[in-house]
Amino acid sequence: MDVYGLIGNPVGHSLSPPMHEAGYEALGLDATYVTFEPPADEGAAAVEAADRLGVAGLNVTIPFKQDVLDAVDPDPLAERIGAVNTVDFSGETPRGYNTDAVGAVRALDHHGVELSGTAVVVGAGGAGRAVAFGLADEGMSVRIANRTASKAHALADEVPNATGHGLGDFDALLADADVLVNCTSVGMDEDETPVPKAALTPDLAVLDAVYSPIETRLLRDAASVGATTVDGAWMLLYQGVEAFERWTGEDAPVDPMNEALRSGL
Repeated sequence: MDVYGLIGNPVGHSLSPPMHEAGYEALGLDATYVTFEPPADEGAAAVEAADRLGVAGLNVTIPFKQDVLDAVDPDPLAERIGAVNTVDFSGETPRGYNTDAVGAVRALDHHGVELSGTAVVVGAGGAGRAVAFGLADEGMSVRIANRTASKAHALADEVPNATGHGLGDFDALLADADVLVNCTSVGMDEDETPVPKAALTPDLAVLDAVYSPIETRLLRDAASVGATTVDGAWMLLYQGVEAFERWTGEDAPVDPMNEALRSGL
């Protein structure tokens, strides 16, 4: 039996186990998915231990996404993002990937969103970094908006064809934009939005990385003006799908994995 898993602290809330288990069951794979909760300063040691124990693959979540870089050979995208959320142990050395970037791209693609033109990414933290690089690699120009403008400018210096901004003028940032992605926690378990409704346009596709609640205020506002909306569970699903496919070499059974994920929300 192949053993896959997740390291994080805490991990009790994770929806990854039922999502991946549903995928294994659908394909008849002899595999299981378990969670590990090492101390907060032992992420790299946990990856090394998993390698010695014969674990086939790991997902990595907070607070270990940067720490495990020391224990893996990161692929170029993960190295540029500076964070790893998926480890594959099938080679001579553990290989690290960041599937958050691909998760956002595949979630938008699933909804028929054309990834060309201009994207506005709100937030310059871990998720914002991943999404900004992912959309830039698709050929989009990226405007990064963050409460601390200096962090947005610093990230924009690393991302191709990107500019950094504060949160002061969403009307100008979104006037000719094609895609908007919220990568902050604003709206999580609260009826708030990081973007004023008046700045939203019908031509936008809006992805909110927040998935609790599944329909955030930002998505309700976007739908009310006629924009295309993509909830955060789609990004969560497709980052898991990408990891599943890297580990198993199989096309992931997206529908059963999506059903298992959403049943846990």
